[in-house]
Amino acid sequence: MSKRAVLEVIALDVEDAVAAEAGGADRLELVTDMAADGLTPPVETFAGIRAAVGISLRVMLRLTDGFAAGDVRALVRAARELRAAGADEFVLGFLDTNGEPDLAALESVLAELDGCAWTFHRAIDRAADRDALRKRLSDLPGLDTYLTAGAAGGVDEGLPTLLAEAGRRGEAGYEPQLLVGGGLRLDHVARLRAGGVDAFHIGGAARPQGWGAPVSASAVGVWRSALDEG
Repeated sequence: MSKRAVLEVIALDVEDAVAAEAGGADRLELVTDMAADGLTPPVETFAGIRAAVGISLRVMLRLTDGFAAGDVRALVRAARELRAAGADEFVLGFLDTNGEPDLAALESVLAELDGCAWTFHRAIDRAADRDALRKRLSDLPGLDTYLTAGAAGGVDEGLPTLLAEAGRRGEAGYEPQLLVGGGLRLDHVARLRAGGVDAFHIGGAARPQGWGAPVSASAVGVWRSALDEG
């Protein structure tokens, strides 16, 4: 029997979080403003969700659309406020104009996180060199996950890259868990599971009525069943 796969669901508010947990999600990614692909939520939103559910909760640290860090002092301030409210898992990732990891920005924010677990998000799919990025970030404290579609265009395009990276798990730079998300569909699951992928991330797929409607517990349940069967 293969290890139970992790199912992470994007949550915007308490209603989303409760439904995702009821449907069988293992973890939430907490964001606001999906029109900008997910930005840092208010501390009050985090606190409400943390009080409402028992599953793991990763909070986005991203203040502007795109993959530049922007105002690093504001990011550090946001991280400090979230930590003070009890947040202990995060999602972040910054690139410079050349598509290289912005180590200065990352290190400034990570100093505030004090070793908390975190995901480097889909900025990796816009990096100039994925392998080089992984190796440059390999010593950063707390990095335990890469959220990736394998390509900027989504999982359809990135599937060969995802399978190749899953096959390198344990090599230098490839120790973090591969969390697949971005255009992910149920028909991708069997091939990814067979290739060793054991973590999946959904947003729109948990909302059959679109982003204007809340997470559907039954939609999450369909994914939970598919992952458990895989």
